[in-house]
Amino acid sequence: MAGRCGARAAALRGALLRPSRSPQGWPLSLAPAAARLAHAGAAAQLQPDYDAVVIGAGHNGLVAAAYLQQAGLRTAVLEKRHVLGGAAVTEEIVPGFKFSRASYLLSLLRPQIYADLELQRHGLRVLPRDPYSFTPLLEDRSRPRSLLLGHDMAQTQQQIAQFSKKDAQAYPEYEAFMGRMVLALDPLLDAPPVDTAALGKGSLLQQLRNLQTLKPLLQAGLALGRQLPHYYEVLTAPISKILDHWFESEPLKATLATDAVIGAMASPHTPGSGYVLLHHVMGELEGRRGAWGYVAGGMGALSQAIAQAAAARGAHIFAEKAVCHVLLGRAGEAQGVVLQDGTEVRSKLVLSNASPQITFLELIPQERLPKDFVQRIQQLDTRSPVTKINVAVDRLPSFLAAPNARDGQPLPHHQCSIHLNCEGTQLLHQAFTEAAHGHPSSRPMIELCIPSALDPGLAPPGCHVVSLFTQYTPAVLAGGQSWDEQARNAYADTVFDCIEDYAPGFKASVIGRDILTPPDLERIFGLPGGVEHLPWRDVSGPALLRPASTILLWLPVPNSWPVPVWKWSPPWRRSDGSSRAQCCPGGYQGFQAPLMRLEKLTSPTQGCDSSVPC
Repeated sequence: MAGRCGARAAALRGALLRPSRSPQGWPLSLAPAAARLAHAGAAAQLQPDYDAVVIGAGHNGLVAAAYLQQAGLRTAVLEKRHVLGGAAVTEEIVPGFKFSRASYLLSLLRPQIYADLELQRHGLRVLPRDPYSFTPLLEDRSRPRSLLLGHDMAQTQQQIAQFSKKDAQAYPEYEAFMGRMVLALDPLLDAPPVDTAALGKGSLLQQLRNLQTLKPLLQAGLALGRQLPHYYEVLTAPISKILDHWFESEPLKATLATDAVIGAMASPHTPGSGYVLLHHVMGELEGRRGAWGYVAGGMGALSQAIAQAAAARGAHIFAEKAVCHVLLGRAGEAQGVVLQDGTEVRSKLVLSNASPQITFLELIPQERLPKDFVQRIQQLDTRSPVTKINVAVDRLPSFLAAPNARDGQPLPHHQCSIHLNCEGTQLLHQAFTEAAHGHPSSRPMIELCIPSALDPGLAPPGCHVVSLFTQYTPAVLAGGQSWDEQARNAYADTVFDCIEDYAPGFKASVIGRDILTPPDLERIFGLPGGVEHLPWRDVSGPALLRPASTILLWLPVPNSWPVPVWKWSPPWRRSDGSSRAQCCPGGYQGFQAPLMRLEKLTSPTQGCDSSVPC
């Protein structure tokens, strides 16, 4: 209730927070354990040389460091920010309120990494959600309807039947169809993307070896069997076409379509958007396929658990150590990095957890790279439609379609991803069209999450933290206008007005807010263009079908170490946090030849889509 949060709310409600200045004077604080790791990382001081250096302490970089150190390589992680985790961080923007500032949900963390690094022992605690999706409607009736989806199929069918009995009957078959596809494609998440350009190169023996990289893809095709053409359509068609085949009710189709366009400058009618939907059902949380959950303590607790695992193995982790450029030898081999203060750190192996643009256009002299390669990096589509707004409130939102209980305690729908302005797919398309012309959506797609409903320690008693993942907002406004304070607040006010329509009283409950437009996400978290999950957000075709999207820079290394290398995927969104924050570091990548890569693999395994510092 508002009264239980009253004293703190009254003291803090004065100023609404902005992201431009750390924001508006509120301190960005770390938990004690996080502060120790961020500033010391188990190393008394930075050593002049290591076997391996990881640029960026995002969740993927930390995973790489843990495996490298376990393989016997003396490893250092260098992070430019004051806090570890890239986009998967917990920050106290408003005193007493702990926000997953960018990435906000967990799913795509590979089970092998969870087990290998003993993340539970290092403090990771996941809070599953069931039900997991809530879509209230704006309707001209005394009690508007809503759609609540959960893991209980019978209850979910009852919910869908409000809108279409036919859809309720079809839903289990749809889930089974998608489940079979996930089982067939899941092994590809731990396999290197196929580089078709290399298949016809080299000696006959080398070509035969290259053909072996096709094995996981062929196995997936065999597993899909005669249904392969239908599954291929899911990967390449607009999600609207796929959903129209299965269902007739607009609220259900719009709810499912959000997972196909979230984080991407795409409409439900955009070809390839079906692949993004598939990616969101490919995750796994504590053995349950397609599940998403909160991390106790916020997304930063995930990064801290990984950092603790790496440090326990002996890795040295440093915050506020910004890398200026990579040291290259005469033959182009990586020899270490130079920090912004001029400090040189020598190493035999360099891994970059930064974005491809930062890695290859800023940290490495472009004249040392092939011109066509540089051009490919420059042409990467990093248009982000996302503005993330973090909100401190003094009470739970009470929706017209599902009013709060008298005691103000969380109800089942409060733990869900709450989809607003999702009465139909045409609304999503209209919101996209406005942004495509340079204007923030007048009725944006909103995914509202309240992690404190399951994790009350994130806010003072009676208060809550609200995460708003909204789109569509262009990175550059019409007429070349920038996202100044007036533009930020005008868009945030539009979002709050929309929420007020569904949950009257929401605006009065707001204590403070933190507005992160695409330029803010790039500036603070290193997300190019503010994009949350670059590896797979390009809906021109799935990454596993676009081998040219694999970005490689081969670097000679003195010895042949079969060490695991991570795949870049922002945790968030959802980055990649991964992006719902999708945290999905990749699995083992063993290289037997005397070559190791400084690489960013643009393949599905995050990367939200948090990131790039994920």
